[in-house]
Amino acid sequence: MAEKKKAAAKTTKEVAGEAKAISIELIKKLKELSGVGLTDAKNALVEAKGDFDKALAAMRKKGLTKAEKRGDRETREGLVEAYIHDGRLGAIVEVNCETSFVAKTDEFKDLAHKIAIQVASMNPQWVSEADIPADKLKEAREAAEKSLTGKEPENRKEQIIASKVSKTFADRVLLSQAYIFDETKTVAEYVKDVMAKTGENIQIKQFKRIELGVTE
Repeated sequence: MAEKKKAAAKTTKEVAGEAKAISIELIKKLKELSGVGLTDAKNALVEAKGDFDKALAAMRKKGLTKAEKRGDRETREGLVEAYIHDGRLGAIVEVNCETSFVAKTDEFKDLAHKIAIQVASMNPQWVSEADIPADKLKEAREAAEKSLTGKEPENRKEQIIASKVSKTFADRVLLSQAYIFDETKTVAEYVKDVMAKTGENIQIKQFKRIELGVTE
């Protein structure tokens, strides 16, 4: 029993030592990048044994979960942002948030500007899969069904078809595209990162891309 108490005391001492060893600068950096509080940032670093990347991944996952819960809140404020490249190519986007306060923040303005650059660079056709015309979705689904080998588990067949349909449109759906400033995430994941930091629902409402000499 005494040995168990001694081991427990040692563990507590080690945890305290790990917490003390983590610098306030590292905690603040994690807080800024993940959008969580100082205490959560510190605890995450302790749990990750000081591994910043591991702690950031854990906190971003936590932040994204909270952000997803904000997704059904009304967005009546926001910005219309434009980007023009070399006078020959441009994009204009409408990005919405919940309050004018957040709309005026550098974080939100930066998001709107980067989304405009994304649209100009990657030429998406729709904001989300919900905007894809029904006839095109039907064609993609039929193609996905024909591509099945017949060996797929029955209980996973629908999931496999849905995945194939999503991949068909991934490059043409803005939210599904790889985010050009960090290709390890999609545009949707980038937006959720900013949602986690601002505490508000953020929605890309619409966009228009114009290229010199090209008409739809």
